[in-house]
Amino acid sequence: MRFHLLNALVAACLCVFVAACATSGDEAAERAEVQKMRAETLAKLYAAQPNSRARIRQAAGYGVFSNVGVNVILLSAGGGSGIVRDNATGKDIYMNMASGGLGLGLGVKDFRGVFVFTDRKALTWFVEEGLDLSGQADAAAKAGDKGGAWAGAVDVAPGIKLYQMTEHGLALQATIQGTKYWKDSELN
Repeated sequence: MRFHLLNALVAACLCVFVAACATSGDEAAERAEVQKMRAETLAKLYAAQPNSRARIRQAAGYGVFSNVGVNVILLSAGGGSGIVRDNATGKDIYMNMASGGLGLGLGVKDFRGVFVFTDRKALTWFVEEGLDLSGQADAAAKAGDKGGAWAGAVDVAPGIKLYQMTEHGLALQATIQGTKYWKDSELN
């Protein structure tokens, strides 16, 4: 009974965040807002990790996402949106994301993620199938200036690297969380 109640609460949290990601009807304004977020996020990434600019330019493509997550005692949920750029064609693909999980936590975290697709297969798979990062353990850490060309990035799947930057908020958490990414049918 307790397990079913937790599943229902997680589903309810996910529904709230998916609804928050829904478009308002002004698709041009929403596209402009996502493009502005991308430009600001990339500027911050390039300042923090100068080698990331060349890596992104040489990659098959990249995606920039904004996510707000909430942790309340045993539940965590998040939602956001982003944009994927195919470097070969210059095409932008607008996407959504949602996450939910269980574990100890308290707080709100606003973060940006920059995915770098090192090959075409990974880019196509991410856009067409969506990435499902089930069982992901969340942790926040700041990387120093040490490391190689991929300093600050982590491998999340074959051919996909992720730079993650916290924007605002504070979260103390130890959660197991799943995150799903998919195309935004209204903005594409």
